[in-house]
Amino acid sequence: MNPLANKIRPKDLSEFVGQKHLVGEGKPLRLAIENGHIFSFILWGTPGVGKTTLARIYADAINADFYELSAVSASKNDIRKIVEKGKDTARPKVLFLDEIHRFNKAQQDFLLPFVESGELTLIGATTENPSFEVISALLSRLRVFVLEELKSEEMKTIINRTGFDLDGEARDWLVTMADGDARQALTMLDNTAQLHKDKITPETLKNTLQAKFLRYDKKGEEHYNTISAFIKSMRASDADAAMYYLARMIEAGEDPKFIARRMVIFASEDIGLAVPTALVVANEVFRAVETIGLPEAGINLAHGVAYLSNCKKDRSAYDAYKSALEDAKKFGNLPIPLKLRNAPTKLMKELGYGKDDGEKGLLPDELKGKKYLK
Repeated sequence: MNPLANKIRPKDLSEFVGQKHLVGEGKPLRLAIENGHIFSFILWGTPGVGKTTLARIYADAINADFYELSAVSASKNDIRKIVEKGKDTARPKVLFLDEIHRFNKAQQDFLLPFVESGELTLIGATTENPSFEVISALLSRLRVFVLEELKSEEMKTIINRTGFDLDGEARDWLVTMADGDARQALTMLDNTAQLHKDKITPETLKNTLQAKFLRYDKKGEEHYNTISAFIKSMRASDADAAMYYLARMIEAGEDPKFIARRMVIFASEDIGLAVPTALVVANEVFRAVETIGLPEAGINLAHGVAYLSNCKKDRSAYDAYKSALEDAKKFGNLPIPLKLRNAPTKLMKELGYGKDDGEKGLLPDELKGKKYLK
């Protein structure tokens, strides 16, 4: 049976929804697709935001043979077979490697020469920071594009394209449940339509959510649901709930480094200035996980979870960074005040570089008086 997500998958950018920073007019991926530019890259983002679809659209644009592998199950031999196929054709070969972060170092080393020689155009998809999981030699030959979670209006546009009969309440519930993941929303909608032949409502959607066949394996959506519950429990200072979700992930075979990385991020994002040493503790937990490994590293993770959950929370530094980032994107490279500029030459000194003007502010003129850290 053909899943709904495949049935309505966009064929080109005119049908694609979201990721305007990459595929909007004049943006990098759109230009590459429009100009048929052949290069290897990584698509980094959460599930259901269009990584596979963009890979297919790109492969079609450069008239390539498209091969799709999952790093969870793929082997060196699978890659070798793809390289050997159609050696007499001039068509490029695009290898879409889903979950590239699950390839180990040896597998990535094996892939490297084919990417270097151009025998394969690699498109890696990952939900993990490539800096941590992709070897530097391979990463240096790939451009990284970061995909954003789909906004509510974008999710609604995708849901409306399915043709299913939903009222506004049901659509809003589905959008909220999916949390920026279009594939999860479409899977939920498809299965609800099969289980409940009448009009789709919030009640029938909720009933479907509880059905056993919608429980995802540890490599799919359930993986992200659980890590989300884990983070939200620590954020709410509910150490018991956080400990349960930690144990559940470890029991399911989750990568302990994945959990530890989320804890390092949490220490700065949610605890921040309230307990600055939380970052030190989280980093030490990550180091312990690296050096000890499971099963003993579970004790280190539990230690860190108990500590982070009970810390006071303060997101002011994180919020300040987000606000500053918005201005950096909005205003571009504003002129640095002269008094802050380096003055290595006589001319620069004469022009006022490095000279104190008596003003207290250090921000560019357009941002004078702006307060990011509340």
